Amino acid sequence: MKLKCIIFDVDGTMADTERDGHRVAFNLAFEEKGLDWHWDENLYGKLLAVTGGKERIKYYQDEFLKQQVLNKQAIKDLHAIKTKHYIKLLETGKIPLRKGVEKLIKQARDENITLAISTTTTPINVTALLKANLGEQAQSLFKVIAAGDIVKNKKPAPDIYLYALEQLKIDAKNCIAIEDSEAGLQSAVQAGLKTIITTNQYTKNQDFTQAQQIHSDFSRIDTQLLKNIIGENHV
Repeated sequence: MKLKCIIFDVDGTMADTERDGHRVAFNLAFEEKGLDWHWDENLYGKLLAVTGGKERIKYYQDEFLKQQVLNKQAIKDLHAIKTKHYIKLLETGKIPLRKGVEKLIKQARDENITLAISTTTTPINVTALLKANLGEQAQSLFKVIAAGDIVKNKKPAPDIYLYALEQLKIDAKNCIAIEDSEAGLQSAVQAGLKTIITTNQYTKNQDFTQAQQIHSDFSRIDTQLLKNIIGENHV
């Protein structure tokens, strides 16, 4: 078996975007819209049980407020404001890539291993993060960027990974996914992908029994490790 592609999740995996990025941007959007909502770190950790920003707002209303303050269109409008604030945070360099991510990307490129992204976050969030940390041409480093509402069902459904694999035209057996959450792991595994986990403060206690390996950061993750997990034979 040969390692042909590495598929990255984004939020919490490539960068610690949740606590100091998305959460902050949500709170700024609430303030701009005159809502008396505030998501502290503890509450936001609970809201991460649901993937997708618009879905998270709906979940907050349903499960915590127990009332529908915003309808579907209003949620969509609020999320657009949140995205605007998140992009500003990215552009000011306040959300760096996790240490070791850039090194792994370069190593994979040097070895002609294809790179791809599979995430529930919106496409503009992905491109802004990449551009802020890897330069203007960063998007071209990835053959496929599968993001946001491009599929109907978000993680833990396998749809976004299945879409990425279809676009890549590479068999799942030759790819490895890098995720940070239980929902992401389930999504990747259901798509037939071997997966390694890089935990963060919000996900470190989740169930990762289906993962091939679990790491607290990228310090030990390199292409040789990924090849070993795939079972690549060397002549």
